[in-house]
Amino acid sequence: MISSLDARTQRFLSDLSVISNRLATDQAQLSSGRRINSVSDAPDEISSLLAARSELATTQQIHANFNRIKGETDSAEQALQQSVQIMDRVASLGAEGATDIMDSGQKQIIASELAGLEQQMVGLAGTATDGRYIFGGDFDQQAPYIYAAGNTPPYGAYRGSAATRQVLHPAGVRVPISLTAQQIFEDPDPSKNVFGAIESLRQQLLTGDTQSVSDALSRVRTASVHLNNQLAFYGTVQNQVAAALDYASSHEIRLKTQIASTEEADLASVVVDLNQTQIHQQAALQAESKLQTRPSLFDYLK
Repeated sequence: MISSLDARTQRFLSDLSVISNRLATDQAQLSSGRRINSVSDAPDEISSLLAARSELATTQQIHANFNRIKGETDSAEQALQQSVQIMDRVASLGAEGATDIMDSGQKQIIASELAGLEQQMVGLAGTATDGRYIFGGDFDQQAPYIYAAGNTPPYGAYRGSAATRQVLHPAGVRVPISLTAQQIFEDPDPSKNVFGAIESLRQQLLTGDTQSVSDALSRVRTASVHLNNQLAFYGTVQNQVAAALDYASSHEIRLKTQIASTEEADLASVVVDLNQTQIHQQAALQAESKLQTRPSLFDYLK
């Protein structure tokens, strides 16, 4: 289509359109606070900006995950701290019962206290946080053990599953975060079986001689070392979680700074540019108005 406008008018309208677009851009930046509001605002920077936003969203999700994991690992560490204390008490009672000066009645009293400690240990194996039995492995919606005082052994069979859960560290690696109650309290190696060691000591105090009690006490001490090793695992996990949270926090700050420097507008500069552009627009319109109202030769001949 051929335009009926003369070249000067076309140039004026083109220049006015540029000014109007500049005004619209400045106003959009002022209202949003961002320099980039659409792909056309900075096509060369959109790719890196979107990548930074995606990385920030991933990092924030990892940060939230580790906050939840922190509560779980803290509860696990506290439960194992209490378990170690119980095991120390079991060893102390066993040492008393392993002496020849204890008669059968006194040994039965110790055995009764051991039964109570064994029940406490089974309770700690069933520690729950946020609706999850944290030592139940991946099958964490029921207690790993059910204590039944009249049964032998009273703690029953493990009711959980293997622990395969891992968490993505902000640095990109996956780390294991939990052990099962079976790994901690009922290792298949009899020398590391915490429940088995307590139960054996209790039974020997009820029916065995001093040497049998002494042998059972030795098993308790070995199992106690194993229990402390499991506690050390959770101490390591706590350190990893703390480091991950620090890393995620600093990485979030870096990404937010990067995104802000890319997309946020320099509002002071935008205000100055908006004022100057408005002045240019008014001047252009006034100049065009004077040209349109300039008298022609026919006006002078009237």
